[in-house]
Amino acid sequence: MAVLGAQLVITLVMVSVIQKLSPHYSFAKWILCRTGLHRYLHPTDDELRTRGGVPKEKPPKGGRNKHAANGSGPGGAGTQFHIPRSIEVELLTSPVLERDVIHLRYFTEYQWLLDFSVYTGIVYVISEVFHFYFPLRQEINLSMVWCLLVIFFALKLLSSLTVLYFQSEESIGERSMVIVACLVYLLVAMVVLIVDERILETGLEDAYASFNASASKFLTEQGLPSSGPASKIVVKFFLAMGCGLLGSLFTFPGLRMAKMHWDSLKYCRGNRLMQVLLNLSFVLPFILVILWIRPISRDYLTVRVFQGMQQPLLKPHVFETLRLLLVILVVVVRFALMPIYLQSYLNLAHDKILDLRKEAGRITNVEFKQKISSIFYYLCVVTLQFAAPLILCLYLTLMYKSLGGFSWAGIFRESVVLQHECAANDVEPVGAAVSQGDGDFNIIESAQSLQASFSSLKNVFSTEVYKGFLGFATWWSYFTLFATSSLGIVYQSYFNKT
Repeated sequence: MAVLGAQLVITLVMVSVIQKLSPHYSFAKWILCRTGLHRYLHPTDDELRTRGGVPKEKPPKGGRNKHAANGSGPGGAGTQFHIPRSIEVELLTSPVLERDVIHLRYFTEYQWLLDFSVYTGIVYVISEVFHFYFPLRQEINLSMVWCLLVIFFALKLLSSLTVLYFQSEESIGERSMVIVACLVYLLVAMVVLIVDERILETGLEDAYASFNASASKFLTEQGLPSSGPASKIVVKFFLAMGCGLLGSLFTFPGLRMAKMHWDSLKYCRGNRLMQVLLNLSFVLPFILVILWIRPISRDYLTVRVFQGMQQPLLKPHVFETLRLLLVILVVVVRFALMPIYLQSYLNLAHDKILDLRKEAGRITNVEFKQKISSIFYYLCVVTLQFAAPLILCLYLTLMYKSLGGFSWAGIFRESVVLQHECAANDVEPVGAAVSQGDGDFNIIESAQSLQASFSSLKNVFSTEVYKGFLGFATWWSYFTLFATSSLGIVYQSYFNKT
């Protein structure tokens, strides 16, 4: 308790809050059931028979046989019959209720991810306020553990959704697209990693130099002389592999986002304000991407002095804080528009019926109803594809801010980077307060040696290391999110023209 102090109290209180409130209050359920979403209901068999001109079959004489009893014979609930594809039926709508969504696939995973993200955000805000008045010295920032768990859950769910394409024999096209996307993003990442940092502000060069020097020093102190744990090319190769995998995980969520964005613009055609907000939410990730390109962002805003001015538009610490705040704006705008995107997805059931009327031939009543009901059955999967990438990007950014030494108050005052490696010298040795007359010299020396080892290991992961690697991960996540969404928009434009 003495080591963690108030942070442990915040964590324990939030764990208690999760146990008490999560069964009764859920942000995930509120999004689906309290924002006015409505789904389309498929017509009954009797209505399809009437509209399709199919005579109702009479049960065989002699009463109900065993086939009619289980609903598989003529006249039973499982009877199949053919109707024209051009059948005209009116689809009824129903509000999305809690009793409807709790049985959907991936609902439990969706609810856990969104609710845990909200609780983690509360822990992070309380911790940041506390650290603003009582800065950390040698304490562990427990809010980073919460953020890391959210990132892990988001990656796990995105991976499980992607693995579905490799388990089904009918998803050959989707499987091929995931593999191709992984290879393409791997190639793009290799190109990005060799770009000069005077163009792309990744911070990886400083991060690798700091990590290699600190790790070499730590290994030497442990009696293992070394020039460094890994060469730069090996580190960048594994970074490129991770970038390729993340790009493959973002492929179908990005394409789904593009489809929902395209449909949302169509349904909001008469509302200019809503169209502006939808387009703004789509473009904001691109603005974040270019804010890491130094010649058109940092140099233009913090270095160049325009005519008639005596100093640049922004100071460096103001620019860094505004870049972090823009991330919060992107996530807030996307989640605020989330009900509109989800309703555009649910409207696909009605669009499918309209497209089916343009086709010739006949279709069974079971297939007709499945085309309508399958849209709602995959609502939680689509919601995860929309929310998980945003949550991943948000909490990567929060870790980048806290571990990279930035400040939310950078707009008003210059940020003070907390150098983790400088605080170790200000801590009193463990054995200083222990009387040497006790004779426990071996225990004191062991404790001092253990403390020195942990301090040296902590110095390996310095602020520069976190700033470089988390900054690059944040930029890459937004780049892949915008790239896949843009590819989806191009596809939708071509598909609609053809």
